[in-house]
Amino acid sequence: MCGIVGYIGDKKATPILINGLSCLEYRGYDSAGIAVIENNEICVMKDKGRVANLKSLSGIDELTSTIGIAHTRWATHGKPSQENSHPHMDNSNQFAVVHNGIIENYNELRNFLTQKGYFFLSQTDTEVIPNLIHYYYTNGVPTIEDRFLWAVKTAVDDLRGSYAIEVVCKLYPDKLIVVRKDSPLVIGKGSYENFVASDIPAILPYTKNFYLLDDCEYAVISNDSIQFYDSSLTTHDKPIKNIKWDANATEKNGFEDYMLKEIYEQPNSIRETVGTRLKLDEKCSFDELSFTKEYLSNINKIYIVACGTAMHAGLVGKNALESLCRIPTEVDIASEFRYRNPIIDEKTLCIYISQSGETADTIAALKLSKKKGAKTLAISNVLGSSITREADYTIYTHAGPEIAVASTKAYTSQVVLLVMIAMYFAEVLESSSKDTINKLKTSILELPSKIETVLKENDKIKELAKKIYKEHDIYFLGRGTDYPVAMEGSLKLKEISYIHSEAYAAGELKHGPIALIENNITVIGILTDPNLMEKSISNLQEVVARGAKTFVITNQKITDSNFDCMINIPTIDSLISPILSIIPLQLLAYYISKNKGLDVDKPRNLAKSVTVE
Repeated sequence: MCGIVGYIGDKKATPILINGLSCLEYRGYDSAGIAVIENNEICVMKDKGRVANLKSLSGIDELTSTIGIAHTRWATHGKPSQENSHPHMDNSNQFAVVHNGIIENYNELRNFLTQKGYFFLSQTDTEVIPNLIHYYYTNGVPTIEDRFLWAVKTAVDDLRGSYAIEVVCKLYPDKLIVVRKDSPLVIGKGSYENFVASDIPAILPYTKNFYLLDDCEYAVISNDSIQFYDSSLTTHDKPIKNIKWDANATEKNGFEDYMLKEIYEQPNSIRETVGTRLKLDEKCSFDELSFTKEYLSNINKIYIVACGTAMHAGLVGKNALESLCRIPTEVDIASEFRYRNPIIDEKTLCIYISQSGETADTIAALKLSKKKGAKTLAISNVLGSSITREADYTIYTHAGPEIAVASTKAYTSQVVLLVMIAMYFAEVLESSSKDTINKLKTSILELPSKIETVLKENDKIKELAKKIYKEHDIYFLGRGTDYPVAMEGSLKLKEISYIHSEAYAAGELKHGPIALIENNITVIGILTDPNLMEKSISNLQEVVARGAKTFVITNQKITDSNFDCMINIPTIDSLISPILSIIPLQLLAYYISKNKGLDVDKPRNLAKSVTVE
């Protein structure tokens, strides 16, 4: 949610700021704006709607400033409007601020400032920040040398909530100040220029060298220096990280949309995630982990905690962990986890999954687990993200940048990584036979080529989408390992096509949901679990008997069926069949959305990185 970009250097800031905002459009937003210091005054230009609206504003191309901040806003306080768009200024027009996060005590601060004579032009929580900075700047101790930094720090001390903040001041046209807490912020180091962003892709075209800002850490940035301060304004040094992502990875490369590109990137993202971790007749290699047989034997429970698509990946991982390791595993929704007083102790292992590594609910749940003494393992796609810095252990998926809001390649990479972790645990515990593990390793190594086979069904799926894109309700059914696939397929459809859909464990159909089945309603079945095939077919026949149209994804031989359409996928070990069976559903959701004329990559109301609770 909310994208942040900043620049200070020897080039015109505006094109860099706008390009950065364009690179962050996938995060979800409803307005955009920039602030630059032009002729010793702060010039703010902003508008609701897309970055294209901002780019077309009269006079924006004439700005020559070499310092500026920029923002794409996802509304939390106040409706989308020009007034509520960022950046926001104080009443004296000396300070401009952009902010990602939520200030929980903004009403209290607003009342305080109102009593001091300040007025407000927006409904946002953010507008208290520049006015609070101005208040402390004008009422500060006269002997303070760097009054700008002191005023920012003193104002931030009053804030409760989450924030990533950029501040410029017309009295200091050669400085840009940033601070973060529970919201992501990175600083890119260039040659006589420096960059700020809420996500690496925004500034990846300009630099590969990054500082990853920690919670409650400040940075004062000029064109040739970056000075870091802790929460007491004590200076310290900070290591720089080289990010190896290819900037071209954030381009569409001939595909119409990022989502379609990322669906087709899955053979390679699986290869990259597997990497050198897995070889036949050798034990799985996870150098990041130091789990002994004694430790794993003493685990009484594994929690997998995540949100949305990552939670569905966790459900597949649960099946693998319990099947191969015989360790009780529970999958929990991060937004609910810490509010139900979960039973966690030093014998609990908690696995947290987040593509961005910045999911606020997941990070909060992780912190709770650490307080209760559990070991924590993060699975993320983003190097140096918040979740990876909080966890005891981290494993990266190496799926590459995922730009579309609806996750595809990151999801399948999460699934394969979870299954490999289960295999690694099983080898340490000696809880599964070598033959079982080797067969599964063979299946994983075959995944990329089998995904390519599934992708060849593209035209058939495109035709199917044409038949059902006008539906108002669609139901997904699956049993065993197919049920998480049904849930993920339903979520993908909801996310990008806005069609109401529900997923049910097929055996539960008769316990209520079958009342929803009527003539010509669409039901999609996933049939890949050989142990449940006969029962799953019987469940689907129940909806056929009530007039439903049935579309089936299967890798089993089904004869004498009266299903309307079948998509055949290659056979593979049932523990990883969800990786193959989800791909037709990703394509189906994509083509249904295209037939409806919707924005596939930026569905309404959604954001790629959910940094608010």
